[in-house]
Amino acid sequence: MASFDKSRSSLLFGSFLLLIMGTGLLRSLAQTGTEPRKPAVRASKELTKLSFNETIQPILSENCYACHGPDPGARKAKLRLDRAEFALVPHDKFGPAIIAGQPDKSPLVRKIEAKNPKHRMPPPEAHKTLKPEQIVLLREWVKEGAEYEEHWSFIAPKAQAVPDVKQGAWVRNAIDNFILARLEKEGLTPSPEADRRSLIRRVTYDLTGLPPTPEEVKAFLEENAPDAYEKVVDRLLASPRYGEHRAHYWLDVARYGDTHGLHTDHFRSIWPYRDYVIKAYNEDKHFDQFIKEQLAGDMMPDETLDSMVASAYVRAGISTAEGGTLSEELRVNNKRERTEAYSAAFLGLTAGCANCHDHKFDPITQSDFYRLTAFFNNLTENPFNDERGETMIAYRGA
Repeated sequence: MASFDKSRSSLLFGSFLLLIMGTGLLRSLAQTGTEPRKPAVRASKELTKLSFNETIQPILSENCYACHGPDPGARKAKLRLDRAEFALVPHDKFGPAIIAGQPDKSPLVRKIEAKNPKHRMPPPEAHKTLKPEQIVLLREWVKEGAEYEEHWSFIAPKAQAVPDVKQGAWVRNAIDNFILARLEKEGLTPSPEADRRSLIRRVTYDLTGLPPTPEEVKAFLEENAPDAYEKVVDRLLASPRYGEHRAHYWLDVARYGDTHGLHTDHFRSIWPYRDYVIKAYNEDKHFDQFIKEQLAGDMMPDETLDSMVASAYVRAGISTAEGGTLSEELRVNNKRERTEAYSAAFLGLTAGCANCHDHKFDPITQSDFYRLTAFFNNLTENPFNDERGETMIAYRGA
């Protein structure tokens, strides 16, 4: 592959990471879906403790959280098992459900092992039955200390040893080792390398959103240099089409729109922000600078025209000039919307639930949400947009 310089790779990877986080990975936060992951059963006694996230949480999620999980409306006996601060402390009328290191004294273990159906958990009306191997795992986890873990996205990553593989000739970098090790574990082999026509088509679509021209394909097929593919990548990264294509992913995250989005939905002149994002990609702007300029570009000590335009991110949400709207209500809604957009774009979290109540799944309280909202509440602005002038301009240009 071509050697991406650090600034371009950081911007490209950062945008990709934030998009991935915002479009699906966080749906697994609670692990309470209709198809929970199957718990792993250890074949032998290992020194490594059972992982709550990998082994225990799926069992509790499938069988216990409906009555003892994050939903206060469905919770029974005021018992919550999804977090340590609830499961390991005494309750109003009884002691802790889990006594770390003591499975025989832990009500959780005694209940799931009870012979009498009247005392066993889950109860018959729950239509859930723990498998023997699941009961063994829960007992062992309590015996090992009942250590809870935050969701994986809140745990700092640690460097892992590069695994050994059998087909070493296939490996070109350390990432390949991890991929190939898993393939070999599953008894699979890597797919053969794509033909050159497919390669140039894929990379051109990926980096510019456009197909390669017949002339570009022909030139690549006839190029015999060992770095022919790297040259194609460099050419595409240097193309203005690169920024135009990659920018639209970020503009979706930033809730960009050429109209106000409410009421008569008139045109608004926010296109300079769009051009700023395209320029940021094409000029290899560092991702940290990219973020700073959008959140506080008009307050930076070395502000530029670009940084001031970048701060339009804050006002990129929908707005209105409808006469029946209450000014204070609109102002508060604007701050709420900006907080939710900020958390999704820059924290990789959907914090909107905490607008009304403590978040069920993420460790975000309603108080946390409004502490964050307070930053946007410091802005001095007219909450209404003045769409009439922009509408006139739009009509004159039509």
